[in-house]
Amino acid sequence: MLFDHHKTRLPSPEEALAGRPTPEFRVPDRHTVLGNPLLGPYPADLQVADFALGCFWGAERKFWQTPGVWTTLVGYQGGHTPNPSYEEVCSGLTGHTEAVRVVFDPALVTYEELLKLFWESHNPTQGFRQGNDTGTQYRSAIYTHSPAQASAAEASRATYQPVLTKAGYGDITTEILPAATFYPAEEYHQQYLDKTPSGYCGIGGTGQSCPIGVARAEG
Repeated sequence: MLFDHHKTRLPSPEEALAGRPTPEFRVPDRHTVLGNPLLGPYPADLQVADFALGCFWGAERKFWQTPGVWTTLVGYQGGHTPNPSYEEVCSGLTGHTEAVRVVFDPALVTYEELLKLFWESHNPTQGFRQGNDTGTQYRSAIYTHSPAQASAAEASRATYQPVLTKAGYGDITTEILPAATFYPAEEYHQQYLDKTPSGYCGIGGTGQSCPIGVARAEG
């Protein structure tokens, strides 16, 4: 009962697990599909975007398959516990989402195009779950790295809501916040569906197209 309770509400900083000052594991050097480094610093002409849209295994694959994306990695974001483990995040006692970091070339793919992929790849009206996956770590979120990204994210949410409402869905529950510390996940989670092609993928959208036309986000 205590476990279920913490899976369906965010913990306060005082309730969150203590975590640790440094990670307990090493992140691989390179992306198994794209071949580029997982961790920064990244080339200066690239930009970073962070999205949470349910189980990060399937979510990461959506983005690495997108032309113009230079690298992707999965991790934990938006919570309180420093350097959490996967088991700790799944307990609901860290406050983190399962997030995907997307490093992209804005000359080849725009932030708005990534937003469109984000909205159409999951159901952003479900609160602390995504499909059959229940828990605060599955909530929908966009963590922005610039005022331009924040403006574009807010505009895209406002544009998509009427489409979902017309289709019979409820209010979008996606949180849009400035990027917090991104803690990379364990090695076995990185590019999981490349290593395990028949592995679980809980990603599925509403079938509703997200209109594009918001102002281009630079920086």
